[in-house]
Amino acid sequence: MAKYKSELLNYLNDRGYLYQLTDPHNLDNLLSNKEVVFYTGFDLTAGSLHVGSLLPIMVIRTLQKFGHKPLILLGSATTKIGDPSGKDATRTMLDGSDIQKHKDGISKIFSRFLTAGAYELVDNGDWLNEFKYIDFLRDIGSKFSVNQMLRYESVKQRLEREQNLSFLEFNYMILQAYDFAYLRKHKDCMLQIGGSDQWGNIVNGVELNRKANQGSGEVYGLTTPLLVDNKGKKMGKTENGAIWLDSDLFSTYDYYQFFRNISDDKLGQFLRFFTELDLNEIKKLEKLEGQELNAAKEILAFEATKICHGEKAALTAKETAIKVFSEGSIGIDLPIYELKQDADISLSNIALELAVISSGGEAKRIIKGGGAKINGEKVTDPFLKINKSLFSDKKQIKISLGKKKHFLINYNF
Repeated sequence: MAKYKSELLNYLNDRGYLYQLTDPHNLDNLLSNKEVVFYTGFDLTAGSLHVGSLLPIMVIRTLQKFGHKPLILLGSATTKIGDPSGKDATRTMLDGSDIQKHKDGISKIFSRFLTAGAYELVDNGDWLNEFKYIDFLRDIGSKFSVNQMLRYESVKQRLEREQNLSFLEFNYMILQAYDFAYLRKHKDCMLQIGGSDQWGNIVNGVELNRKANQGSGEVYGLTTPLLVDNKGKKMGKTENGAIWLDSDLFSTYDYYQFFRNISDDKLGQFLRFFTELDLNEIKKLEKLEGQELNAAKEILAFEATKICHGEKAALTAKETAIKVFSEGSIGIDLPIYELKQDADISLSNIALELAVISSGGEAKRIIKGGGAKINGEKVTDPFLKINKSLFSDKKQIKISLGKKKHFLINYNF
């Protein structure tokens, strides 16, 4: 039996996208009877979004397919402050030029997930940068209770751990709440979507709309679960860096392999979250075992990569994976290092430069343990230097560090 009247909420619930809702009954009625303008915010702390942002993006994509209009808020103003939610320390302060570069990079991401012309990019710098601080505190700050703000998890955790929470960061939740009030008034936006670590900020926005917009203050919040690893740590970062959604920062092949190599217990969840396969098909796939389970992970990797990077890139990544795991073969979509003439550089340093490993020590451990290969041939020297003598008449060699770390070295002199 369906839990909601709204087909959309039932779909989101069945796929595990729903974590918390403000006023579920009235939101259910709203989504059953009206096309809704909604928004999700992204601060501009890097030049791309990573897989930690993928879950809200998939929800945005779903709402758009159900006929609702997304506003994608790019936080050039709030990025200057930094959201303390889920953070143990103050973010590094960015200057205007860095923020603009990050905005340019992140803006391009959404065209791959959303229908062109059916969503709008907005920037909170367009309204927040105009404020006179005292006037803002009198008009908006007066509507917030410090007692309540101190009870939010993002604040409590920093205080309990005796980690610094600057007054600048403390103002973040007020500014984000104002974003919601502004978009309600000027864009008829009635719903904010974010990860579960944004719940306090979203509730603040709902309350501010009620107090500041009075009769036009009907708004709602929806959060998704946080994507976490088996240790309960927020996903999006690995020991080698972030799983970026931009293929210039994280190759399509590595993106494919990230999904291909997930733990067995996450298969069903990831199929629901990051593919658009029918739920009945997903239920069959998650029951598979042994080699069939690996085949199901390959389906996940292909479908997730197709949504993010397109079907052609997903096919290329799949073909590369097959070739990489055939001994001695050369992949076609792996990280590439161009060896300079007369260069004499260690294998460890090349792997570090390509961000395939996190430290020289990691490379040496893999080599000593027998996990390193050049074109399928095992190497055991942890201080091995890469120079033209290794190429003979070849122009390219493939390096493998364990089963999952692979890259190419070109020599064209």
